[in-house]
Amino acid sequence: MPEDVLAYNRTLIEQFRADGGKSLGDRPLLLLSTVGRRSGQERTSPMMYVRSGDRLLVIASNNGAREDPQWYRNLQVEPAVTVELPGERFTAQAEPLSGDDYDREWAGIKQKFPFFAEHEARAGRRIPVVALLRTA
Repeated sequence: MPEDVLAYNRTLIEQFRADGGKSLGDRPLLLLSTVGRRSGQERTSPMMYVRSGDRLLVIASNNGAREDPQWYRNLQVEPAVTVELPGERFTAQAEPLSGDDYDREWAGIKQKFPFFAEHEARAGRRIPVVALLRTA
């Protein structure tokens, strides 16, 4: 991970918006905007996503940190979010997966992207998986 994650994320967001994510490698990327639970201000985070049917799934691994990422904490308070994909911006409802749905999706994500299993082991916590369901 870069030393200054916020600066790295700002650069990633600028790149994504400038070229639609074309220069960002082979992992699918989206921008997720949440409302800060304390500040009330919009917070945008670049992140990898996985498609599952008509759902976009994002993974709150926080690169294997022991704490959930701030964006996840924000959407627990306010689940209405904005999603940016290349050439597209829309509102969505964020819904953390649970039960069999979580187990099935998390197993598939770890199989396809083994580094998430490493994140889980390092974090020592259940890694949330969140469905982003388009509302408009």
